[in-house]
Amino acid sequence: MRIIGGNLRGKKIFLPKDKNTRPLRDLVKESIFNLIQHSKKFNCSLENSNILDLFSGVGSFGLECISRNSKKVIFFENYNEALSILKKNLKLLNIEDKYEIIKNDCFKFFHSKILIKEKFDIIFIDPPYKETRTNSLINVLIEKKILKKNGIIIIHKHKKDDVTIDSKLKILDQRNYGLSKIIIGN
Repeated sequence: MRIIGGNLRGKKIFLPKDKNTRPLRDLVKESIFNLIQHSKKFNCSLENSNILDLFSGVGSFGLECISRNSKKVIFFENYNEALSILKKNLKLLNIEDKYEIIKNDCFKFFHSKILIKEKFDIIFIDPPYKETRTNSLINVLIEKKILKKNGIIIIHKHKKDDVTIDSKLKILDQRNYGLSKIIIGN
């Protein structure tokens, strides 16, 4: 797998050997970044943006953001196999000042009383396909007001996932790519 755009374009990233981590496919990644750059449905830019990458796995989404000149990416991952590969990918790309890794369960973290001082332009949520608590996570993110006014939340789900996104998130766009469903809202 490679980074597909920006100043790190073409750089290889490591993938997990097990099947518990599902890296974002290039077609889906490219489609998301094209929507961010060209859609008139929302006004969000990657340039100098703060990104929250939840369930980041090996970091393919956040690494693309860094490659496209995001200011900072906070990677959230608690699965040790994916976390070690994420760290390996970040070290390989030599981008120390552009990221932070939080090893924690994002459900527990955001439902706790921990305050997040940063506000984000983009929050990317890519939970395991069978995860059923996505709405509760979205709701707590909205309640904590960590999404900037013009920011967007991008959710990656399986296209057959019938979980309805709570009305607290205004859906701006929704698309299917192969087995993936992308929902963008704010």
